Amino acid sequence: MKKIFLVLVLTATAAVAKANNAGAVYTATNSATDNQVLIFDRSADGSLSAAGAISTGGRGLGTGLGNQSGITLTQNHAFLFVVNAGSNEISSFSVGPQGLTLADKVWSGGQRPISVTTHDNFLYVLNAGGTNNITGFSIGSDGKLTAIAGSTSPLSVANANPAQIAFNGDGTLLAVTEKGTSRIDTYTVDGFGVAQGANVFASAGSTPFGFNFGKRNQIVVSEAAGSAASSYSVSSSGQLTPISSSIADHQAAACWLVVSNDGRYAYAANAASASVSGYAIDADGTLSLLNSDGRTGVTSPGPVDETMSANGRFLYTLNARSGTISVFSVRADGSLDKQADVPVQVNTNGFAAR
Repeated sequence: MKKIFLVLVLTATAAVAKANNAGAVYTATNSATDNQVLIFDRSADGSLSAAGAISTGGRGLGTGLGNQSGITLTQNHAFLFVVNAGSNEISSFSVGPQGLTLADKVWSGGQRPISVTTHDNFLYVLNAGGTNNITGFSIGSDGKLTAIAGSTSPLSVANANPAQIAFNGDGTLLAVTEKGTSRIDTYTVDGFGVAQGANVFASAGSTPFGFNFGKRNQIVVSEAAGSAASSYSVSSSGQLTPISSSIADHQAAACWLVVSNDGRYAYAANAASASVSGYAIDADGTLSLLNSDGRTGVTSPGPVDETMSANGRFLYTLNARSGTISVFSVRADGSLDKQADVPVQVNTNGFAAR
């Protein structure tokens, strides 16, 4: 008599997305024992509803990371990546109609990873512990990560206290902000995904923090110490030239910054004044405040990150200190229309939307 063995394969998958789901927003618990991704379904009107959680298989730190982009999505939204700052790892998830499925977990190439960025099939991580570095990975069709030989590069100094790493629009450049040195580093990236650099530039203002590449080879950077934002033109070799230098937002601690999909507006989240400051971006990269007092939107206390929906119609701030997400509709003139806040676990870190 033949013996028949039945094998059950269990896949860790988050809660099923709603049928009318127009998108999703993601953050992470940053728990020192079990870092988890929290998923929120996005409706067509921008409102959010909790849709489950899934473990990264790694550990956070349980405290703030002083970062932007601890979570990121690939451009086609097929994969989501999360830093595990406490276990020095990156977790990879495939994104499907049934939620998230853990695809891989790898060493970050350094200590205390705090920020990740992707372009096409390349990912780079910013490691803020030990001797700070950036390290690159290729992304497989199954979401698995493979370290790119020769991709690890140092920052300007060994303990730069960095905040964020990001690719430019065509994936040929990387930038890193250094809070501790008030410098901005750029790296050129070749067709094999290997970064060369760093080219090191003094920030126009103190404590450069969050940033976003805009249109026409421009970059806009927040400055926490002076609660301001600066814009720069960026050459193909990574040279930065200031356009608008330290345009104050008249708020307190402008730490996180995103640029609208059309490149016309930038929004800085102010940690100490619980507000969002909107800037208009002229074609030449010149910045000007949308509101003279800098208060384009009011958040709940303690914003620690922000993101925009893939369609550019909604702005979200992660208020991890008070345990909420603030939701704003973005009008055509760049102004913001506040919606109801959504509760979230306190001390979360990382923020991404699709």
